[in-house]
Amino acid sequence: METPASQAAHLGRNAVETLPAGALEERLAAGRPLRVKLGMDPTASDLHLGHAVVLQKLREFQDLGHTVVLIVGDYTARVGDPSGRSATRPVLSGEQIDAHARTYVDQAGHVLRTDERLELRHNSEWLDMPAEDLFRLARVPTVAQLLERDDFSKRFTAREPISLLELLYPVLQGYDSVAVRADVELGGTDQTFNLLMGRGIQTAYGVPPQSILTMPLLTGTDGVQKMSKSVGNQIGITEPPGEMYGKTLSVPDELMPQWYELLLGQEVPASLSPRDAKRALARALVERFHGPDAAASAEADFDRVFVARRLPEEIEEHVVRAVNGAVHLPELIADAFGGSRSEARRAIAGGGVKLDGEPVSVLDLPAGELDGRVLQVGKRRFRRLRVA
Repeated sequence: METPASQAAHLGRNAVETLPAGALEERLAAGRPLRVKLGMDPTASDLHLGHAVVLQKLREFQDLGHTVVLIVGDYTARVGDPSGRSATRPVLSGEQIDAHARTYVDQAGHVLRTDERLELRHNSEWLDMPAEDLFRLARVPTVAQLLERDDFSKRFTAREPISLLELLYPVLQGYDSVAVRADVELGGTDQTFNLLMGRGIQTAYGVPPQSILTMPLLTGTDGVQKMSKSVGNQIGITEPPGEMYGKTLSVPDELMPQWYELLLGQEVPASLSPRDAKRALARALVERFHGPDAAASAEADFDRVFVARRLPEEIEEHVVRAVNGAVHLPELIADAFGGSRSEARRAIAGGGVKLDGEPVSVLDLPAGELDGRVLQVGKRRFRRLRVA
């Protein structure tokens, strides 16, 4: 039977830090299911592989019998978290936040158990509090403590503006740990200050302070910045199999050790060439999120399109809407693949739009010439056109 010390070592083996030293082992020694917290602000609609790094660690806790408390930060998202940024994030509308939040549970369920070991909460349940309660909470930290956070410190030194609302963000996040009585909280290394703030606020409210595990930040497909939808270097965990496979093959070779360790929990096989190691990683990721059949199909389609230079076997159809017998290509691309018309125009100007394999440069096309033809945008997006 595993001891608390061996369990703590297993859970902390690929974490950056376990804080404070010995706290996780002490919690595990209590012999009861722990409440393990992760907060996620729904500032975008898609979870990506960077989120999967933390979700996998939560799954390890679940498999040991503990309860994951997934907090959708629908209230704190209205404040905006500037962690790791030189300015606060844009604040989304309530409708946007609610729409994003509704998708999170289904996406997280690709990694987490969704039985009784998962508890879903929204922090609007407790943060929409009377002013008197907010004043009590605001008395806990000092301004000097808040300015110790790296991004606040740099902006303060540079005499850049910091709003009072931004200073409240880590305080509100810390109160989440009081509300759910978290035993453990996980987050990326960019959240270390906020996680430690949670310990201090729990202590002030008479709640035993949580243990903290900080997880590495997955570098995105650009090989430079952490994976982020705002940067555009992400691979979503619910992206179509072909997209996931193809994007993984575009990852720089030097990221393979990190991606293998954080996403597969193993080293890059020494017997594989860089090309084959990347293909094995792409297959493994598609299989995890879409199943073995989808992984095999994605690989076969990739080879057919980019090795044999043929079209995929299965291409989704799209019904073309014509106006006076003509089709405006940027509008067609936006309808078929999403995105904006201006993005579509840039793709056309850059030679990234093709019909039956031939680049298209004109913006308006006769509808009668499009029926049955294959529209391609970029390297991996295809639609077979049907004119209504």
